[in-house]
Amino acid sequence: MASPKEENGTSLHTAMEMSSPLSSPARQKLENLLNKSMRIRMTDGRTLVGLFLCTDRDCNVILGSAQEFLKSTDSFSQGEPRVLGLAMIPGHHVVSIEVEAESLLTA
Repeated sequence: MASPKEENGTSLHTAMEMSSPLSSPARQKLENLLNKSMRIRMTDGRTLVGLFLCTDRDCNVILGSAQEFLKSTDSFSQGEPRVLGLAMIPGHHVVSIEVEAESLLTA
């Protein structure tokens, strides 16, 4: 049976055929982090906290229910968070990523 063809004549592949092996340790680790609460520090001093939904080859990260915390001049106060909702953080702006411990305890 012939494979499906695009208009330009190249064959279509499913996402599973084009992706890396399904059982790779890195992929499994990322899958275990899905829907876990993460804190991402950015190069401009902002911190975003939200649920890890997605990443890509360029290390861009998508957070759901994200809140933004600005770097405060007073080291004792964190300030009020700004609610962002769905946020995309470009990989080149990520300084650090922390998974919040409470989210790891809930399966």
